[in-house]
Amino acid sequence: MTAMQPFTFHQGTRPLLISMPHAGTYVPPALAERFTDEARHVPDTDWHMERLYAFAKDLGASILVATHSRYVVDLNRPPDGASLYPGQSVTGLCPVDTFDDTPIYAKGDVPDEAEIAARREAVWAPYHAQLRAELDRIRARHGVAVLWDAHSIRSVLPRFFEGKLPDLNLGTADGASCAPELAAELLQIAKAAQGYTAVLNGRFKGGYITRHYGQPGQGVHAVQLEMTQCSYMQEALPFDYLPEVAAGVQPHLKRMLEAALAFAARR
Repeated sequence: MTAMQPFTFHQGTRPLLISMPHAGTYVPPALAERFTDEARHVPDTDWHMERLYAFAKDLGASILVATHSRYVVDLNRPPDGASLYPGQSVTGLCPVDTFDDTPIYAKGDVPDEAEIAARREAVWAPYHAQLRAELDRIRARHGVAVLWDAHSIRSVLPRFFEGKLPDLNLGTADGASCAPELAAELLQIAKAAQGYTAVLNGRFKGGYITRHYGQPGQGVHAVQLEMTQCSYMQEALPFDYLPEVAAGVQPHLKRMLEAALAFAARR
């Protein structure tokens, strides 16, 4: 289906894996031809995640980054496409509309079950195989693994939430995906970040990755952080990274990752 590898991967030395499932922008040319002009800009990307978290390599973290756009297949959705937030507006495993509720497919030729299955096999499955393998490696070596699922989103999106989203949205599947001690430490750091707002298990409680892989009883603690994009970049075209703005939030991100590593060292 695609010549592009499904992910890039950096193996670290410490018990922390950072997953970036929505950072990809690649759309196979034949698929892009079916998209609207708006959709070809892949506006719902979690832009510049690698750059924002570049410091994490120096912390010894492993980093797994998607290459394909979530419009190809959403790596943070269950393989059967089941809704993560029943009763609320959501986008699917192979989305057919944007966050602004506009069509992705110009002529309405949305993917059928066979096409969805092919994308899942070509892109979704390899990403999750690598994620699983790295968590297993980390846990075997260190006895514990922390999974940090890194996301960002426009701060105002009426389809999904009212008003402006808090800047730092921590999600632990309502406490099921990591130890309460870790969640409390992370929230304390986020709430102490001057100039930023924070919440735990608000609108975003963690997607499939957090919920599926977070097994604290088995030594895997998963946390999702959904950040407002205005904290580090332009939220509209051309979606530029803003280094001076990003420099404000990066120390707080670093403190949270350091707290996660300190937590792992105590297990």
